[in-house]
Amino acid sequence: MKFANYVGVIQIGNLVIEILPKADKATLSKENEIETYDKWRRVLLKMLAISGNLKIDSVSQSFLKKRYNSLLELYFEIYLNEVSLLLRRGLVKKYRKDAANVKALKGRINFARNIQENLIHQERFHTTHQCYDFEHLINQILLKGLKVLKQLSNRESIISRVNKLRFAFPEIKEINVDQASFVKINLNRKTETYSEAIKIAKMLILNYSPDISKGQDDMLALLFDMNMLWEKYIYRMLKRREDAELKIGFQESDKFWNNRAIHPDIVIRKKHLIDNEEYWKPYIIDTKWKIVEPSKPSDDDLKQMFAYNLYWDARKSILLYPKTGEKKDGKFGEYHKGHIESHFCKVGFVDVLNEKGELNMGVADDVIRKI
Repeated sequence: MKFANYVGVIQIGNLVIEILPKADKATLSKENEIETYDKWRRVLLKMLAISGNLKIDSVSQSFLKKRYNSLLELYFEIYLNEVSLLLRRGLVKKYRKDAANVKALKGRINFARNIQENLIHQERFHTTHQCYDFEHLINQILLKGLKVLKQLSNRESIISRVNKLRFAFPEIKEINVDQASFVKINLNRKTETYSEAIKIAKMLILNYSPDISKGQDDMLALLFDMNMLWEKYIYRMLKRREDAELKIGFQESDKFWNNRAIHPDIVIRKKHLIDNEEYWKPYIIDTKWKIVEPSKPSDDDLKQMFAYNLYWDARKSILLYPKTGEKKDGKFGEYHKGHIESHFCKVGFVDVLNEKGELNMGVADDVIRKI
């Protein structure tokens, strides 16, 4: 199997395939295999945290040092921690409408059903009334997430925690949960604490395939597009550097042809003073997670950057790639038409890892120096 630009984990029964990022062509040997594996797993976890795919508080040093059989187990543990915290605080109750045959008159009588069911039981009333309890969609999704997790995990410690949490849950009926269920969710001030648990429950439930191809093994796939992950990581790191002199834009849009639009990944604007007037000079950054030679960008990439320069009135743009070795930037190459003034594009590389072999947290300064 070849994985092009996706990272993450696939579990089919007891088989777990973990796909990690890699930014060089170096081959693995038996001597460095475990060390390399652990290094890139930590890099992936940190990138997921910075990009917003993992709760940053959860990816602490203790989490990173703990041995997990796969990335899935880390998500399992974070989900169990979040649900446990919600139960300790107390699950949220909501009002809901209920129709039932009750012995005390409350709400509005459903006359047709009342005559049909209570002709000889006049002590009962079939009514539509309001209930204030735990029986609502958000709690039902959390319960469904626990059920899926129990079916997927074969670790006794995880199964034991799931059983304890399910026992602690109030009486809630199980429902079928799909994409439409998550669309209906609107978190408010009272339910905002559910956000992380709901995010992971969505990943578990929607990526879970029971009895795949009528086989005996359940399947779960949590995969992330590495291009999008790299783009978000670079943006979030640059956003931390934003100040009165520097503004960072993400996925800005402009009309291109008919109903089509173009979206540069990142637009950096640096403040300049011209004749005592402020002018924000734009620079375009387009991130790509692949291995290329500095002098050989693709024609399609160069044409894309040409369009960005024109539409955002930028004189410099960079195709930004990852590196882990001594690869050097290309030179700014000049486009021959378009702007009244010259405008340029170059291939740039930033280190994914620092000197300690950890994720490079100074990448924003590296990018800004290039422009």
